[in-house]
Amino acid sequence: MNSAGGAGAILYAEVPSFYAAVERLADPSLEGRPVLVGGHPRKGGKVQSASWEAQEAGVAVGMPMLDALERCPAAGRVRTNMKRYREAAGVLLVCLRRVVQELEPAGLGGAYIDTRTRREQPETLAGRLAEKVKAELGLCLRAGIAPAKFLAKLAAEEVGQEGVRRIRSNEVSAFLGPLSVSRLPRVGPKAVVTLQELGVTTIGELLTVDAVLLERALGNRGLEILRLAQVRDTSAVRVARCPGSISREVTIARTEADRPDLPSLLSELARGLEVGLERQGLEARRVAVRVRGRDQVVTTRSLTLRGPIRSAVEVCQAASTLLGRTGVEARSMHSLCITLAGLSPAGVEESQLDLFSTAR
Repeated sequence: MNSAGGAGAILYAEVPSFYAAVERLADPSLEGRPVLVGGHPRKGGKVQSASWEAQEAGVAVGMPMLDALERCPAAGRVRTNMKRYREAAGVLLVCLRRVVQELEPAGLGGAYIDTRTRREQPETLAGRLAEKVKAELGLCLRAGIAPAKFLAKLAAEEVGQEGVRRIRSNEVSAFLGPLSVSRLPRVGPKAVVTLQELGVTTIGELLTVDAVLLERALGNRGLEILRLAQVRDTSAVRVARCPGSISREVTIARTEADRPDLPSLLSELARGLEVGLERQGLEARRVAVRVRGRDQVVTTRSLTLRGPIRSAVEVCQAASTLLGRTGVEARSMHSLCITLAGLSPAGVEESQLDLFSTAR
């Protein structure tokens, strides 16, 4: 299945300034304004994400928020909300998997794809991914294509807000040479200072330094950095596998012990599981119910289904059947748990994604 167009190429796709992009979608009042995400400026907070407009004004990730607001006073400042970004990243992955299942999540807002086993050109695939993300989520997507993972990421970072950049094998030296050594993985601020003391500020200059000297200055990390600069990086794209199971549990308060509302409890758990499946683009073929009594005795019943399920209604129906099989009286229950297993990627075109259905 190898194609000449995609041979040796890894594609990296990401939503630039992911936190800021998510916040702008969540709050329409931020539309048209620069956006800064991070800590409180009067408490030493740092910038964790900055929209393109803020970056154009000189704001950089890691900068003190107070300095960022001085450089970009018109910006809307938003406090970091990791729960929202993790949920949005899950929705993004579901959207990307509607185009290609085999991908490796990269942090929040990005993913790697090995294009060597695909017939279509990497640029074509990148375009389809961008169109899907724009149509489904209203987010911009940029992509880099290169012979190595870190190169593909660097290529994407050179694009701007959206678009595709490809670095072919015979273009690698010209692309990497002028870039700052700080752009290489594993090169932090301390390593930058050490390299500057050696007269090295660009990746091209790094390639002229003797390996023994680098090892003496930075230890094994120096050799690792040199290998990256020489593009001797063989890191493979590791396709993420489905989790083994997901579950939701509720503890029944003692005040409810006499007459717990089991249908409502089951419905609450089922809705949580439905969201979990949707966020990860999964469906389940096995359901289990676990009941812990107030005497601490645990009773479990499970069921393998004839077909996959995804909706809260389906989960609730199966769990209700299993709960009846436990024989445990409602008033003696201490906790109730529903687990879904036999997980696999769901059919990809059945529902419209909603980025903020539970993210707020």
